[in-house]
Amino acid sequence: MEGTQLSKCVLYTWGANSSGQLGQGHTEDQAEPRRAHGGLQAEQVRCITGGGGHSAVITESGDLLMCGHNHKGQLGLSHTSEVITFQPCPLSGCGRVQQVSCGWDFSVILTGDGRVLACGSNAFGQLGVSPGISHSAEPLHVKTLNEPVTSVAAGLRHALASTASGCVYQWGTGLSSHAKRLLSPQPVPAHLSSKEPCLVPGLDHVTAQKVVSGSSHCICLTVKGDVFLWGSNKHGQLVSESLFLTLPVALDRSLLRGERVTHVHSGWTHLITKTESGRVFTWGRSNYGQLGLTNQGTEKEPDDSTSSGQTVSRPVEVKALFGATQIACGSEHNLAVVGGRIFSWGWNEHGMCGDGSLCDITEPQPVPGLTDATVLLIGCGAGHSMALCSLKSNKDSAS
Repeated sequence: MEGTQLSKCVLYTWGANSSGQLGQGHTEDQAEPRRAHGGLQAEQVRCITGGGGHSAVITESGDLLMCGHNHKGQLGLSHTSEVITFQPCPLSGCGRVQQVSCGWDFSVILTGDGRVLACGSNAFGQLGVSPGISHSAEPLHVKTLNEPVTSVAAGLRHALASTASGCVYQWGTGLSSHAKRLLSPQPVPAHLSSKEPCLVPGLDHVTAQKVVSGSSHCICLTVKGDVFLWGSNKHGQLVSESLFLTLPVALDRSLLRGERVTHVHSGWTHLITKTESGRVFTWGRSNYGQLGLTNQGTEKEPDDSTSSGQTVSRPVEVKALFGATQIACGSEHNLAVVGGRIFSWGWNEHGMCGDGSLCDITEPQPVPGLTDATVLLIGCGAGHSMALCSLKSNKDSAS
């Protein structure tokens, strides 16, 4: 009689690891998926994500675990030492963690009751607390957000939050230098230069459902499935002729075949959207293959190039990703789950695409070491990747 094949869940990580952000107990880059270690039971994980050099996991019970680069206290562990395995973040009296978003050297935490905490560097006001605080290794309450928050997003040096009433707030001066240079002699609007949460104007006629951030641009997805964009457009990521948008501008639905957007994701300078029919569109910077468009054409115009690499300044459908159930963006690479299989593409200098090489990948391809796994969750940091997988007990495709 055949024995029963039991399933188990394993968190795999790969890519850049100079600060231990893979949670594997060492600091060597990994070009193929390997198991993470530390104080977590993978079966209980419900969210995985990362930042410039750190990683975060949220469990089903609402606990937060962190690892990686910590020189500014971005792990929220009350110290600034590097951590190479996942460790619980003590959030006494804060209840369950609902969401976490990791910036370059800071983290923004959303609790189940709608409060926002932040830790790490505050050099650009990205924590949304007193400007007199240079950094904090303990999560600080962002007190000036006076109503429950429903989503948060951390950019390179700025942050966003959407509230229960559908408003969007922004803080951190990470976009201010871009704006000052391009808008001069006009003044920089308050929401681009504030070190505490400031209401983003121009969205009073819509209800925000979610906020997303790139390195120097901002995104709002509304409850009606519209996408609003503002900030830097250096690489065509805002689908505009302007180099900088101070106020949110709606993405024309006709560019997405007239469909409502259900999900939006962003790398540092590229965007990915999924529409109601399951179509996936990408646009923005494409110099590392992060748009996944190589073999189907990019419909680029002759002037769609910059000194820093090629761009695609309008959405193009990636047909290989139709029906993707999950998508995650790193700085210049991506992961997606299609048909239960995990795909990767884009920048691969540190092995974050997981194919064993360090060569950039210009179109979505399956991650070889996880072909036998059922992928439950995916997440990315700037230069690393993570996947929670269910494996049959007698099949372990990556050790």
